[in-house]
Amino acid sequence: MDAEIESGEFVCIVGPSGCGKSTFLRIVAGLIPPSEGVLSLGSDGGQAPLAAVVFQDYSIFPWKTVEANVRFGLDLLRVPRHEADTRVERSLSRLGLTEFRKAYPGTLSGGMRQRVSIARALVTEPQVLLMDEPFAALDAQLRHLLQDELLELWQEDRRTVLFITHNLDEALLLGDRVLVMSARPGRIVGEFKVPFERPRSGDIRRSPEFAAMESEIWDLLRSEVAAGIPATGGTKVPA
Repeated sequence: MDAEIESGEFVCIVGPSGCGKSTFLRIVAGLIPPSEGVLSLGSDGGQAPLAAVVFQDYSIFPWKTVEANVRFGLDLLRVPRHEADTRVERSLSRLGLTEFRKAYPGTLSGGMRQRVSIARALVTEPQVLLMDEPFAALDAQLRHLLQDELLELWQEDRRTVLFITHNLDEALLLGDRVLVMSARPGRIVGEFKVPFERPRSGDIRRSPEFAAMESEIWDLLRSEVAAGIPATGGTKVPA
């Protein structure tokens, strides 16, 4: 099954562990070449970088301050200093990092470090934002908080986002569409258009429609998860 992502669309991909979700994202990012198939990325013709990536493990430089980490991509792009200063200030403010600008990553919580990663990606104003399970390492409360913050940030500029997650709740809250991948070798076996209107907030988690759609996607995903579990003689995936 082919997949097409429209400009300004927030698309979430879910699937069993090891099915190739992160590999696919790295192919889109240009970090590894595809072994087969065709990937086509359109550009809007502007000067902004085509893509920026936010990884699960933060991937920020421990020897650089928060401010220097956020500025790093702009330095690589040779953005003029005055413009870079303005963009860094705006990005620090949007992610609640202004008062931590001189801090080093080792002094920050996991949630704050992930904010730095997101700020560093957004400050370059990429045409496509690629996010590989960015909240997976966080506790449930902090994860919900950052999901809501990302939702607000995205609704400000409607940037194209490809978001990898194991969490159906997260996919339905954030996405315009949810693509379901099969067990390895991964392929797209389902596509769900999320019906909840924009702008939306975390309050939709409480609606019966949200629960019903989460259950519908799980009905498809459950068999793929089971297929990816090595046989142990008695392991079953709960209904």
